[in-house]
Amino acid sequence: MHRIFVNDKPIILTTQVSAEDNFKNYLLSSSNIGKIISELNTTSLKEVRLIGKRDDNLINKFLKKLPNVIAGGGKVINDLDETLFIYRNNKWDLPKGKAEAKETIEQTALREVEEETGVSGLSIVKPIETTYHIFKRNGKHKIKITYWFEMKTSYNGILSPQENEGITKVAWLNHQESTKALENSYANIRSLV
Repeated sequence: MHRIFVNDKPIILTTQVSAEDNFKNYLLSSSNIGKIISELNTTSLKEVRLIGKRDDNLINKFLKKLPNVIAGGGKVINDLDETLFIYRNNKWDLPKGKAEAKETIEQTALREVEEETGVSGLSIVKPIETTYHIFKRNGKHKIKITYWFEMKTSYNGILSPQENEGITKVAWLNHQESTKALENSYANIRSLV
């Protein structure tokens, strides 16, 4: 099962049909994504479920319905077991950004974390979840596919938010502070931390 977020409401890709209760079922093959996005944004529906035939093909079929934007990001942990957060658009988030040409997704993730936060000395520990969310740019919907990596660093220097990207704050947050920050974050970020 895959979740693609429209703001904080998921489109769930599944092969199982369930009785509708605060959600709607649609066939993946014939669904109108624009209509579904509008429905999630303007009604009290909690989610939409797109029903496909084969689990192994659901995400690939869905990704053909919208232009894809590939991004990489990091859940960065320091020597004090604190997690690196950014504050953008009045929400706590993790650093991430769009891939550039001829760059591996790992290079993208490391570059974006450093650019958005000023943190250096990063190393990738392991890949973690891939998240999907739909956004609108220049009047067109797109799907951002973000490949996330757990990273570590011993960096203890100055944190510098990339203001031209709308980031107003960068902070190392301990477990309790992270839990509080996640109350004002995005659903796909909550699943990572």
